[in-house]
Amino acid sequence: MNYPLTLRARAEAEAARFPPLLARADHLAGTVLLGEHGRRRAGQGDDFWQYRPVQQGDPVRIIDWRRSARGDTQFVREREWQIAQSVMLWVDQAASMRFTSDPNLPEKTDRARLLALSVAVLLVRGGERVGLTGTTLPPRRGNAQLLRLAEMFSKDDDADYGIPEARAMIPLARAMFVSDFLSDIAPVQAALTKAADRGVRGVLLQLLDPSEEAFPFQGRTIFESVGGTIAHETLKAGDLRGRYLDRLTERKAALADLCAATGWQYQCHHTDASAQSALLRIWRALERGAGT
Repeated sequence: MNYPLTLRARAEAEAARFPPLLARADHLAGTVLLGEHGRRRAGQGDDFWQYRPVQQGDPVRIIDWRRSARGDTQFVREREWQIAQSVMLWVDQAASMRFTSDPNLPEKTDRARLLALSVAVLLVRGGERVGLTGTTLPPRRGNAQLLRLAEMFSKDDDADYGIPEARAMIPLARAMFVSDFLSDIAPVQAALTKAADRGVRGVLLQLLDPSEEAFPFQGRTIFESVGGTIAHETLKAGDLRGRYLDRLTERKAALADLCAATGWQYQCHHTDASAQSALLRIWRALERGAGT
C-alpha cells in the first residue's frame, strides 16, 4: 500500500469539503440584511453616529454648540461604539449529528455547520471577532478566520454525542451552541452556567431531524446510534411513541428553562425547515443580546 498517496488522497478529499461549505454559508448570509448592527450604539469611537438632546447629568464640555445654535435645544454629538465584540461558537460534530431520516434532507451536522458558518460570515462583515469555544481557534476578524472555521467544521467527532465546550470563554462575549442536545443534559447545564458566570450570553440552537420530532415508527424496529455503540430492538415501536414524545417535550422545556436562568435564548430548528429563516432568527437573537 502506498501510504503517502493514500494520505494525500484523504487530505484532498477533506480539504475539498470546506470551500463549498463556505460558499454556501456566504450565499445564505447574503440573504440576511445586516440592518442596524449590534455595535451601532453610543460609545467610544471616531465616527459620528447621531445627535441627541442634552440629558440631566451630561457635562457641558460634550455639548455640540454649533448644532445647538440652530434652535432652542442643546444637543450632544455621539460617536459610534467601535469596540469589536467576540462571539464564540460551539458546533456539535459527534456521530448523532450525522443522522438524517430522508436522503432528500440534510444531515443535522450539515445544517449546523452551515448556520454556524453563516453567522460567522455576518459577524465578520460587521467587524466582529469570531472563534470557537475552547483553545483550538481563538476569536479573530477577517476572511482568513472564516477559512479556519470552515476547516474546523469539516472534522467529525467519533463520539456518539457531543459535550459542549466552555473553556476559554471571553468575559462578556456572546456565544452560539448548536447540537441536537439529546444526550445527558448535565454537561450542557455546566457549560451554560460557566458561561453565565463570565457574563457570556448567547443562543442555544437545538437542531432536530423531523423524524426525531414526530417518531413515525411502527412495528418491529431496531433503533441504533449513528456511531453503532447503542442499539435497541422492539416489536412494537408504536407503543413507545407517547413516552418518547413526553421525554422530548421535557428535554425542550429543560433546555428553555436553563437558557432563561442563564440569560441565553433557546431556539429549536428542524432540518426540513428553511435555513434562511433559522439564520434570521439566530441573528436577531444575537443582536438583542449585543448590549448585555
